[in-house]
Amino acid sequence: MAEGILAEQIANQLRRDILRGKLAPGASIKERDNAAELGVSRTPMREAIRILAQDGLVILRPARSPIVAQPTLREVEDNIEVLTSLEMLSGELAVERASDDQIREIIETQGRMEQLYDELDMVDVFELDMEFHKTIVRAANNRVLAETHGAILARLWRARYLSASRKRSRDRVLQQHNAIATGLADRDVEMVKRHLHSHLEHLVINVRDYFEHGQENLPPEPDNKPAA
Repeated sequence: MAEGILAEQIANQLRRDILRGKLAPGASIKERDNAAELGVSRTPMREAIRILAQDGLVILRPARSPIVAQPTLREVEDNIEVLTSLEMLSGELAVERASDDQIREIIETQGRMEQLYDELDMVDVFELDMEFHKTIVRAANNRVLAETHGAILARLWRARYLSASRKRSRDRVLQQHNAIATGLADRDVEMVKRHLHSHLEHLVINVRDYFEHGQENLPPEPDNKPAA
């Protein structure tokens, strides 16, 4: 297997460990220990850590082990403001520019999430939820917008996961996703923007709640499913 592909796979595994709290904020990532645990060499492990550092999930330190990033509430809120603007613009542009195939992909992604919501592991459902949002951004057919959104979303990956885990609002989320998909299919920009904005409002609320109360009220593994 090419080292680049292996590094991406390792990065995905570490990303999921960060989401689950196995690698908690502020915890050091021992390159040798993690490589041994995953049965890989240190070279792809080092590259995987570099990928996560670019995403803002890991902080590199000279001559010391990297640590899992622990952003402040202000930093998270600043990123959410930008993310919200990008997703609102994406929804508006997708109404105008998306092909029928792209609209179909959005609807199919939402359909898979609705069908599998109660069956999959919470991280799997969360990733499917994020894929729904990314398909909308791709449907805007603006490469710069997609790249910028991807960078901000990567920084917010853990915050968004914690938001989803904190508030179980299954029916609300699925209804909002369906309304967004319907608005796109009908080329109804006001409907898309209204439901996207409502959907993203809960992200700010849940993140603030997490910073205020910490781990309180987080549902237990493995039965919890993400909600936003």
